[in-house]
Amino acid sequence: MKRQVLILCTGNSARSQIAEGLLRSLAGDTIDVFSAGTKPSVVNPLAIQVMAERHIDIRHHRSKHVNEFLNQPFDEVITVCDQAAETCPVFPGRARRIHWSFPDPAAANGDEEQRRRAFREVRDAIEARLREWLVTTRGGTGISDPTP
Repeated sequence: MKRQVLILCTGNSARSQIAEGLLRSLAGDTIDVFSAGTKPSVVNPLAIQVMAERHIDIRHHRSKHVNEFLNQPFDEVITVCDQAAETCPVFPGRARRIHWSFPDPAAANGDEEQRRRAFREVRDAIEARLREWLVTTRGGTGISDPTP
């Protein structure tokens, strides 16, 4: 049976969307991955752009409210922002809560290239953390490489 993982942030617009796309790519068909937010908005276009640079298409993702998943059992619930960690509801079953704090790339100032750079930095930090987590949770096997 596949592991069930939910990734949460506040807006479900950047960090959790990036993490969902990366984890799906890295884990292949061994994990069912979902993302949601405590106050969902829309998927940030810069998140879509920086994921496309890695050949991961999240154009068809949508921001979802965490309430859509309250009755679904998860093995892990990963929060990727501090506010979501504080407001994360309790999930049924054996869900193990994991918290990783990443800066909000949508809050970055500057021109579009400076903002895109902030999204890349967060994407790369999330990818590094996911790779490390997969190695520790699966003994280092079965991880694919999303980079061309």
